[in-house]
Amino acid sequence: MQKDNSSAWLSKGIVMAALVGCGTFVQAAETKKEAAPAAETKKVAVPVEVVKGPVARVNGVSIDAIELRRARKVMLRGQTVPAEQQAAVDKQALEQLLSAELLYQAAAKVEVKDMEKLVDEKLAQGKTRFANEQEFAKAIKDLEMDEKDLRNYTRRDLLISKFVESAIVSKIKVTEEETRKFYDQNPDKFTRSESLKASHILIAAETAASVDDKKKAREKAEKLRKELTAGADFAALAKGNSSCPSSQQGGDLGFFGKGQMVPSFEKAAFALKPGEISDVVETQFGYHIIKLMEKKPAEVVAFKEAQAKIEEYLKGQKVNTAVGEYVAEARKTAKIEILLK
Repeated sequence: MQKDNSSAWLSKGIVMAALVGCGTFVQAAETKKEAAPAAETKKVAVPVEVVKGPVARVNGVSIDAIELRRARKVMLRGQTVPAEQQAAVDKQALEQLLSAELLYQAAAKVEVKDMEKLVDEKLAQGKTRFANEQEFAKAIKDLEMDEKDLRNYTRRDLLISKFVESAIVSKIKVTEEETRKFYDQNPDKFTRSESLKASHILIAAETAASVDDKKKAREKAEKLRKELTAGADFAALAKGNSSCPSSQQGGDLGFFGKGQMVPSFEKAAFALKPGEISDVVETQFGYHIIKLMEKKPAEVVAFKEAQAKIEEYLKGQKVNTAVGEYVAEARKTAKIEILLK
């Protein structure tokens, strides 16, 4: 079974994207701080949880405390930070909001065709990432938002993205020489480790299960393994008995490398030869029977295979730098008032 890499609901795309504008663009922009604002006012701030009203203004446009709280929640992704680090987190979140506002003020001057249709499409796409309407409603409520707020943030996000795309991204090119140089200078990034394709049958019995329940689960797993060694079809038994969602694919887990599965499962799987079936393997999820389908040795990824991803990565780096420079230049003439210390 794969390790639990589930993140907080904040990672579910639309809420996060709608909050801080154009995501990586804004984060990149706030790293460029050489240019001081044309005008800056500071006041002693109380904790942002109890602040009401604006925490900053950009060319007369207020950024409200509620926006800062949202931005902080998105940055932290459900994690907590020590009280002594909170001011630094708030400052970083505020910098992202200032950058987003500067980009938005430039983007708002450009007309985008069918904007409301684009907003509808993005909202609909984002909602599909939630299990149901209740989960979606809880997500935006936890950010002190309603659907009208979300729609407004989504519109801002699209405007900023369109502006950055047309004004900056469209002008950036990555040459084959640059991609080849990156490939040659970073050989460690283009080594594909040994990987396996395996199927499994899981008879669930979580750590908190009773001794009797665990015994019954193990006995069932042992019985199924005997059926397999006698010639039973693995996929059919998986579909009829496995507790894992992979049962719908006959237990197929696809390819995975080391470090992606829990240790006991990984150790058993990597010890098998293609076509072999493991003994019953116990993990915190229950009891598994593993069948190794295919094994791929470690290999070096060819340049042609890696080229497109390298180009995408290098272009992203250039875009981040360019957006940061754009925001730094905009700050030279902007009137920015910081009302949160």
